[in-house]
Amino acid sequence: MTGGYPYPSSAGVSSKMRQQASRSTRPEVALRRELHRRGLRYRVQQAVLTDVRRTADIVFGPARVVVDVRGCYWHGCAEHGSHPRANSGYWETKLARNRARDVDTERRLRAAGWEVMVVWEHEDPVAAADRVQATVELHRPPWGPSTARRGGSAAV
Repeated sequence: MTGGYPYPSSAGVSSKMRQQASRSTRPEVALRRELHRRGLRYRVQQAVLTDVRRTADIVFGPARVVVDVRGCYWHGCAEHGSHPRANSGYWETKLARNRARDVDTERRLRAAGWEVMVVWEHEDPVAAADRVQATVELHRPPWGPSTARRGGSAAV
């Protein structure tokens, strides 16, 4: 072990893990493109909670909707998550911590009044965007974001 981490099982595995993106992954970008195409505007990688160091993948501020795009491997998808054979003890602990952090983050966001949506990497981006758009429209305040900034109100 080196610094609490097990030795990589091979140089190839080590290289692959170093290249793993933690933000703007392919599934996340595909969903963002579809949401943007529909005219929805959002913030990316925004810190919503002030008491912990965590960011949300996609944030619709006025509607108070957070979208978490999760990778099947890293977050333990029941349908596609896999269990590594090499260094299995380390990885089982690591992935369990990821899932526990996901649950804690969802709990904190909901307690702060946010609607939390989870989109898995295997989901079709168009279908996921349908769900997100419906949720954002349901939670959007009666005034539009542009009128709120100017201090105006929505037309009656």
